[in-house]
Amino acid sequence: MYSRILVAIDGSPGAAHALEHAAGLAKGLSASLRIIHVVDIGLFPSGPELGIDIDTLLDARYAAAEKIVATARDSVQAPGLEVETRLLDTANPVQHVAAAIAEAAASWPADLLVLGTHGRRGVERWLLGSVAEGAARRSTVPVLLVPVPG
Repeated sequence: MYSRILVAIDGSPGAAHALEHAAGLAKGLSASLRIIHVVDIGLFPSGPELGIDIDTLLDARYAAAEKIVATARDSVQAPGLEVETRLLDTANPVQHVAAAIAEAAASWPADLLVLGTHGRRGVERWLLGSVAEGAARRSTVPVLLVPVPG
C-alpha cells in the first residue's frame, strides 16, 4: 500500500517516536523511508543595524540540523530498510515549516507522511502553533500523526 514513506523530524522526543513508527512501517511494507528536517530561515532578525552575524547563526543552525538528521538515520538503520535523508529549509523567510514539509512530501512523491505531534491544546497550541496540523492541512498525501507517548 505504501512504498515511499516520508517522516519529518525536529529532534524532539515526539519526532523520535514518529520516526520509530515510520521505520517500522517501512520495514514491514518493504517501503523506502525518507527522513527530512526543515531549517526555518524565517526566524532570524535582520538588518545591519542589529549587528548580528546572520551567516554565523545560519551555519550553526544547519550544523545542528545535520546532527539531528544523522542521529535519526543511525537510529533506524536495519538490514533490508532503505533509508535516505534530506536537509531542507523554508524556501523564503515567510514560508512556514509545515508548508515546506507538505511540499517535500508531494514532490518526492511520498505515499505517506508521518509526523509526531505534541498534543498541545488551548492557549499553548494557539501561542506555539502546530507544525503537524499545518502540514496535515496542506498535504496532498495521507498523513499519519503519532502522538507523544505517555
